[in-house]
Amino acid sequence: MPSATSHNDPAVSPMTQPWPAHFTTVKDEFSVLRSTAGVFHASNRAKIRLTGNDRVRWLNGMITNNIRDLARGYGVYAFLLNPQGHILGDLYAYHHGDSFLIDTDQSQLDKILATFDHYIIMDDVEVDDISGTLTTVGLIGPSSQSILKAAGLTIADLQPLQFTEVTLGEIPCTLIRGPHRSCSGRPTLPAPFAGGWDCFELWVSPKHGAEVIARVQSAGATPVGHEALELHRIALGAPRYAQDIRERDLPQETEQSQALNFNKGCYVGQEIVERIRSRGNVHRKFTGFRTSAPRPAPGLKIQLQAKDVGEITSTATIPGPQGDQTVALGYIRREFSTPGKEVQIDGQSATISDLPFADLLAS
Repeated sequence: MPSATSHNDPAVSPMTQPWPAHFTTVKDEFSVLRSTAGVFHASNRAKIRLTGNDRVRWLNGMITNNIRDLARGYGVYAFLLNPQGHILGDLYAYHHGDSFLIDTDQSQLDKILATFDHYIIMDDVEVDDISGTLTTVGLIGPSSQSILKAAGLTIADLQPLQFTEVTLGEIPCTLIRGPHRSCSGRPTLPAPFAGGWDCFELWVSPKHGAEVIARVQSAGATPVGHEALELHRIALGAPRYAQDIRERDLPQETEQSQALNFNKGCYVGQEIVERIRSRGNVHRKFTGFRTSAPRPAPGLKIQLQAKDVGEITSTATIPGPQGDQTVALGYIRREFSTPGKEVQIDGQSATISDLPFADLLAS
């Protein structure tokens, strides 16, 4: 791939270089994600394979979502917790029949591997880091499915987090539909919105990554850099681990209810999660903010009547149909979390907003 400062055609460069920050302008690339479809190399994703006769029971006892009843060909989003119920990481787990494939951010890989190793005692479970054998090509935008068909993939209407094995030309790929018909590495929407913000991933051997991008690009997708993808993530209200979700946070504070299953039985940290559910809500919630002030810095406190009531975790100035809009993601005390309520961030006025910022994703 081109370097972080190069605007060359990605189809003619190897997959060994970092994906660029941008190819044209961030505004134009964000417009592509809203109106047609952008293709990118998700070089920040890691893959772990779980095998062994105890893999189902063991993994079901490790993460917050239901593995025991997960059908082959589907995945779930989940948290990995410590015994105190705090979030050690987040991941997707996909059922491949004789194995599970874990997809997570590369920055979390070492911690997840170490935690898995700590809890395998007498269990028949093998954990293998296979990140070097698979790379992820992503496609985001309302034209994603039609572009895949134009590239030569005849596929059924996959459900969120359903996957299938396909061949693109002569290249074997695993095709995954994103969570809730939207993505950028994290699940975001509680239900599909009218019109949707579709996305897919293609998992391929690294040696075929550049060719897959070239084929998808030839079918109508536009390369987009990671700066536009970050704007899209924030517009979707998608929390990123280590930035918006930290080890001190509890699952229910993140508002990512799709990561939790309350009928699956015991897992590490389950007692705390169940206690929160049975006794009522947590004190904080993850939400959005809008402001007409200059873009605030992550880490700033949110105040109401001169008292700290929350903090900012991610910020962006997003080009929208009605002009640029400064928005933020963060946490606020639940009793003050009513959408439309005015608060202060670094002395500047801001308004609490539902997520996603749907108007900023309209084409």
